[in-house]
Amino acid sequence: MAVPWEDYFRQVLQEKLPQKTPEKNGDHFPPGLRLLEKRHELADADRGLQARRKEFHARMAALKQRWEELAQKEQKLQGSFVHFDKFLQDAEARRGRALRRAAEERHRAGRQEAEALRLRAQLQGLQLQRTRLQRRLQKLEPCARLLERALERLPEFQEVPELVARFDSLADTQVALRLTERELLAELEATRARLQRLRDTGQDELLAQAQQRSQLQARLEAARERTLQWESKWIQTQNAAAEKTLLLGRTRMAALDLFQTVCQHLRRPPALHPEDTEGQLEQVKLFILDHSAVLASHRQTEPVAAVSQ
Repeated sequence: MAVPWEDYFRQVLQEKLPQKTPEKNGDHFPPGLRLLEKRHELADADRGLQARRKEFHARMAALKQRWEELAQKEQKLQGSFVHFDKFLQDAEARRGRALRRAAEERHRAGRQEAEALRLRAQLQGLQLQRTRLQRRLQKLEPCARLLERALERLPEFQEVPELVARFDSLADTQVALRLTERELLAELEATRARLQRLRDTGQDELLAQAQQRSQLQARLEAARERTLQWESKWIQTQNAAAEKTLLLGRTRMAALDLFQTVCQHLRRPPALHPEDTEGQLEQVKLFILDHSAVLASHRQTEPVAAVSQ
C-alpha cells in the first residue's frame, strides 16, 4: 500500500533535518549567520526532498509498470484458464461421445451376437429338415420312377397326380368290393353252419336251408355280376376319358396351329404359352373378328365405288 504524499514528505524532511545539537551560547553566533545556516539546511533538505520525490516517482512508475505487467499476466492467465476450461469441456464432451459410441457398439455387438445365434439355430433346424427331406426323397425315389414308367405306358394320363387320383379311386372301389365280398362270404359261412345244424335236425329244414343257400348263392352271383358290370363301366369310363383326353389334345393342337398361323400372318412371334389354349383361341377370335370387319367394310365400299365409276 503506497504512503500518502504528505506523510511521505514529512518523513523525508524529518530524516534530512540535522539532529539538534546542544545550544551554544548565543553570544558566539550572530543572528544573520544563524539564519544563513538555517537556509543552507533548508536547501539541503529541499534537495534531498527533490531526490526522494524523483526516487518516489521512479518507484511509482516501476510499480505502475509492474501492475500493468501483472494485469497483462492476469489477463493471459484468465485467457489460459478460459482456454483450459474450454479444452476440459471439449475433452469431457469427446469422452461422453466416445462412451456413448462404445455403449452403442456394445449394444450393436450384443444384437448382432443374438441375431447370429438365432440364425445358427435356424440354420441347424433347416439342415435337419433338409436331411429328413433328403431321406424321405431317397425312400420315395423308386416310387417316383415307377409312377413315371406307368405314366409313359398310359398316355391317357397327362400328369402323375391324375394317375395317383385314379389309382386311389380304384383302390377305394376295390376295398369296398372286397368288404362286400367278405360280408357275403361271412354270411355264406354262417348259412353253411346253420345248414349243417339243420341237417342234424331234419330233412325239411335242410331243404329250407338249401333254398336259402341257393338264394344267397344267387345274391353272391348277382353281386359278382354287379362287380363285373361296375368294372366294365369303369373300363368304359376310362376309355371315354382317354377319348376325351385325345380329343382335347387334338383340339389344343388345332388351336395352337391356328394361333401360329395367325401369328405368321401378322408377322409377329407367338407371345402366349403353348398350353394357354383359351388365350390362343381368344387371339384367333380377335383376328377373325378384325378380318370380318375389314371384309364387311370392303363389301360396303365396293357398290359405292361402282356407282361412282
